[in-house]
Amino acid sequence: MLQNAWIIPALPLTAFVLIVFFTHRHRALSAGISIAAIIGGFAYSIPVLFRLIADHGPHEYFFNWLEFGSFNLEIGLLIDPLTAVMLLVVTIVSSCVQIYSLGYMHGDSRYSRYFAYLSLFTFSMLGLVLSNNFAMIFIFWELVGLTSYLLIGFWFEKKSASDAGKKAFITTRTGDLGFIVGILITLYACGTLNFGEVFTKIETGVFAGGLVTAAAIFIFAGAVGKSAQFPLHVWLPDAMEGPTPVSALIHAATMVAAGVYLVARGMTIFMASDTAALVVAIIGITTSFMAASIALVQIDIKRVLAYSTVSQLGYMIMALGLGGYGAGTFHLMTHAFFKSLLFLCAGSVIHAVHTNDMLEMGGLSKKMKITAATMFIASFSIAGIFPLSGFWSKDEIVASTIGHPIFMVLTLLVAFMTAFYMFRLCFLTFTGAPRDQEKFDHAHESPKTMTYPLMFLAFLAVFAGWVGIPWLPHSWSSFVYYGEVEHASFHFGLAGISLAIGLSGIGLAYLMYYKKSISA
Repeated sequence: MLQNAWIIPALPLTAFVLIVFFTHRHRALSAGISIAAIIGGFAYSIPVLFRLIADHGPHEYFFNWLEFGSFNLEIGLLIDPLTAVMLLVVTIVSSCVQIYSLGYMHGDSRYSRYFAYLSLFTFSMLGLVLSNNFAMIFIFWELVGLTSYLLIGFWFEKKSASDAGKKAFITTRTGDLGFIVGILITLYACGTLNFGEVFTKIETGVFAGGLVTAAAIFIFAGAVGKSAQFPLHVWLPDAMEGPTPVSALIHAATMVAAGVYLVARGMTIFMASDTAALVVAIIGITTSFMAASIALVQIDIKRVLAYSTVSQLGYMIMALGLGGYGAGTFHLMTHAFFKSLLFLCAGSVIHAVHTNDMLEMGGLSKKMKITAATMFIASFSIAGIFPLSGFWSKDEIVASTIGHPIFMVLTLLVAFMTAFYMFRLCFLTFTGAPRDQEKFDHAHESPKTMTYPLMFLAFLAVFAGWVGIPWLPHSWSSFVYYGEVEHASFHFGLAGISLAIGLSGIGLAYLMYYKKSISA
């Protein structure tokens, strides 16, 4: 089962080839092949996870591809808890996005091409999380960059869309230049690019000192570009020009998550240098605070979510920099579900009213009950309200700042801003009187191909985080640390403070945008 995990990325790659060469003239068939391939990958990912839980330990399978003297370049799979969870996250979100796209992209002239691009993107991301060495992860890393360029600029006849695609491509390549340098330093110091062998050389002191600091910071540059961290965050808000399901796929669970995944995968390198770890944490919290402050005042519904994504990714990066491996990876998983749900809800609203401007909306909950309900569920989750998924992972993030008072204060401040701007969005969009009567009159609930994925993701936004309840026998911590942490300590005081801060953010948004008792 584990040895054949290469089948998971092979399925969407096969779908891409079939659509491009054989079925591109048959719209329904192209979409069907693409969706069947990713659902097949999801079905295969489930037994991989259970097999891993039973085995307690990583599995690696590889063969030598190229040999240069003593250096062997491998093609291989590394399957550990992080891989298994990412396989599930990518296949679940991709399945929901593709099914949702049946309704959203209906009537688009390049329908088959769209599904071909989605399949290639999913293949790239699945290959990235299965890679067992830095060379292979870099190959898939660049493929993810290419396919995100194709998807962001999908409506290339719009100048803003083609510009956004180029901006995303060039900005992320800037970070990738640093990533290449980091890989070359690692190769020079270790003579290998295999993750396990590199980490062993660090633990035995062969790879240490200034070299490991330089390698870590340069590798982190790749993550800064891909995960839109300061100062390479500028591409992500413009990337909203792509179709909304693409925003959900790229900005929730997959492309931007690749940077966080890279830091988590190379955790040993970052923890080997206090300087590099501190750089990671500072960049993370700076990005998180800055993006949250920008999201407070956006009026484009997708831009609020774009800056929210940048902010939440900063949270994860900060937690990893402070050594909170479990916290960073746990929030990566829960965030993927509620953020993809938020983007798909926004797409449902845009599909109904044909505008992104929240100031032209209002009162839509009367016309779009499912969209409104699922949007509120996702917003409560991202605000960290008990007992939804976001509560459990956000508590872990806050707990990772214990002993770092400045980081803790800023983390709690970002939690307040997050709750405020999400409910500002909800109240402006769904409550009160319609501000544009003509758009309101034309509004209607989206078709079932769009609302069913919303309901499924809403279920995950509520319950997926329950795997992190610390006193469960198979909690998140005991899984990602191979059972070495049986019961993580739960910080009731901190959880209470962060819950109160989240509720106060919602309360302020309620008074400003629902009751209107405070001037906005």
